[in-house]
Amino acid sequence: MAAIELEGLTKRFGDVVAVDGLDLTIEEGEIFGFLGPNGAGKSTTIDILLDFIRPTDGTATVLGHDAQADGLAVRSRTGVLPDGYHVYDRLTGRQHVEFAVKMKGVDEEPMDVLERVRIADAADRKAGGYSKGMRQRLVLAMALVGDPDLLVLDEPSTGLDPNGAREMREIIREENARGTTVFFSSHVMEQVEAVCDRVAIINRGQLVAVDTIDGLRNATETGETLYVYVAKLDEDVLERVRGLEGVASASIDDGRLRVGVGGVSKFAVLHAIDEITPIQDFSVVESSLEDLFVRYTNESQENESQEVEA
Repeated sequence: MAAIELEGLTKRFGDVVAVDGLDLTIEEGEIFGFLGPNGAGKSTTIDILLDFIRPTDGTATVLGHDAQADGLAVRSRTGVLPDGYHVYDRLTGRQHVEFAVKMKGVDEEPMDVLERVRIADAADRKAGGYSKGMRQRLVLAMALVGDPDLLVLDEPSTGLDPNGAREMREIIREENARGTTVFFSSHVMEQVEAVCDRVAIINRGQLVAVDTIDGLRNATETGETLYVYVAKLDEDVLERVRGLEGVASASIDDGRLRVGVGGVSKFAVLHAIDEITPIQDFSVVESSLEDLFVRYTNESQENESQEVEA
């Protein structure tokens, strides 16, 4: 069974289309990243999943329930770490979790949950003295009360230092290993790339790509970049390299060739460059998720502009 299934999901606010005909399926057990620029429709989609707002058209099914008709059933099986979370400075970490246990009506030991998010040693300290990362993990602990089947995280690594971000990644992996499906939006590409099984990229309310990160690389010309040191490098060599089969782009970068490869083996491209000018050394760099994100969002905007002009 799919954990989340969106069919033709659309949300309009007056003349503004925030979400435009989304079709998306997230399988149980996945760690799924939901990416997009500010204003792309990520938060609106999450709000519809949790029945905080109603769609204009289309359907959202979460854990087998219609998100609007059975919103209470969905929320009872879903843990949420919102972007704009809040803690009560005068309450301890333990008291926060005790409150979540009471509200959810479950039988759970607060210390067990605090152990899972690595702040059990601060259980009896007031949350007002917690660091940014500790506060975030406290709210995550409250979300984990009741062992939800689905964990929805909105920007879970924003504002965290490298150690805090690493701890958050580890916790996400551990909860997923317990059987929880994880769905999260983020602007921190490194975090998404490090933990996600698949990602979706949304831009201006429309879905522009859904795949594994390797799949996105293979589907674009930004899959791999070669940095090649050659015996001779001038504009004539550069133009000849640009004309090679499989070369998506070529430029001179700090005394070396920077070559984007797409559609053919990188070794075939290297062999062809070596016939133009002897290769002295080279390195291969895979495109980061940030590179792919920029490519897909820019392409969707260019396509929209061309449609308007036509």
